[in-house]
Amino acid sequence: MNQAAGDKFIKLVEVMKRLRAPDGCPWDREQDFLSLRRYIIEEAYELIEAIENNNRDNICEECGDLMLQAVFISCMAEELGEFDICAVLDHLTEKLIRRHPHVFGDTEVNGSEDVLRNWEQIKVGERQKKKEDSSLLAGVPRGIPGLLRAYRIQERAGKVGFDWPKGDPAPVLAKVDEELSELKENINNNAEKEDIEEELGDLLFAVANLSRHLKADPEITLHKACVKFTERFRFVEKEVQQSGKAWADFTLDELDGFWEKAKKLQTK
Repeated sequence: MNQAAGDKFIKLVEVMKRLRAPDGCPWDREQDFLSLRRYIIEEAYELIEAIENNNRDNICEECGDLMLQAVFISCMAEELGEFDICAVLDHLTEKLIRRHPHVFGDTEVNGSEDVLRNWEQIKVGERQKKKEDSSLLAGVPRGIPGLLRAYRIQERAGKVGFDWPKGDPAPVLAKVDEELSELKENINNNAEKEDIEEELGDLLFAVANLSRHLKADPEITLHKACVKFTERFRFVEKEVQQSGKAWADFTLDELDGFWEKAKKLQTK
């Protein structure tokens, strides 16, 4: 880090303030905290996609787009007299120092697990000091994707021993089988839609827990499955288009034949 980086960050903030000025950009002036939610989510996923594609230029660009959202929100808050970008940076710096006592203090750790355990304990202490909800589950955001939220909830519960033994996925698999059986029973008995949805939710929750015990992020794992399906379906689309026929002209068995061909090409 050098003075040039600081100067460039200051320029970014100044550009954002100019866009929000009375004679600035109409679109930027119309935005508020709530309207930016969708863009924050979109930019985060675009950065993830750039990382997965291992495209360094895109990663650089998307990091900037995500950073912009924090600067944007800070500028709006400053206009309201609430906080500014300096307060954001101060809070972040202080938090990093406070939550790394093994680096900036005298705490000793024996690895990453100790670091994460200390991190969570410090967070609980911070909430208690602010008289906020100090539950271990309080820090899991409600707005994150469902599978990831399930993963984080189970992860937090596991940190105090409310979990199946590590290294043995058998009991977790048994739980998945149990939830699947209950879902099938509800479907076969023509249960109410709400009951079926509840059992389906229990199954997804159990699958997220299985992912955790297998040390696999459920969102990333599902994303990879979506990518795989997309590639294969695009191949099927291409076969249909090249045939000169309509989708309705093919039987499901014929379409499955294209699908199997796509699978073989994908594994080469």
